[in-house]
Amino acid sequence: MNIVILRGNVGDDPRITDFKEGGKVAQFSLATTERGFETSDGRKVEDKTTWHNIVVKRTGLAGVCEKFVKKGTPLLIVGKIETRSYEDNAGQKRYVTEVNVTDLELLGSKGDRQEAPAPEPEDFKGANRVAEKPSDTPAPDGEKSDDMPFNVRPGASR
Repeated sequence: MNIVILRGNVGDDPRITDFKEGGKVAQFSLATTERGFETSDGRKVEDKTTWHNIVVKRTGLAGVCEKFVKKGTPLLIVGKIETRSYEDNAGQKRYVTEVNVTDLELLGSKGDRQEAPAPEPEDFKGANRVAEKPSDTPAPDGEKSDDMPFNVRPGASR
């Protein structure tokens, strides 16, 4: 299974490519940071920031990026890792690893974003999702549902 979930801040304004057929692609970098800590023996481990190449190929999500995503915007991204190769000007084969976005969520308050008219719901195609609270309705087998988004319990057969 190839699924990646990243939460970070956009490193630069998205580069938008419009196609004659009406499609659109957004590309930008995203910084994720693992927070530092202090070990029990007093050694300090520094923060570690990793940069990711992000590609948004779905036209609706690319449009959301074009309208609302700027340098510094906090995002939650769901996608898959893809590696592609190309030949540079010197004839050397180069490889690029990217995250191909399947879903994204704009984080932060509306005040953090640029002044723009509120988009119509179809503009989002999955962005700005709000998670539903776990249900307290009984599970099919009569037991109380837990916080899991599915009804698999330890020791249960599948």
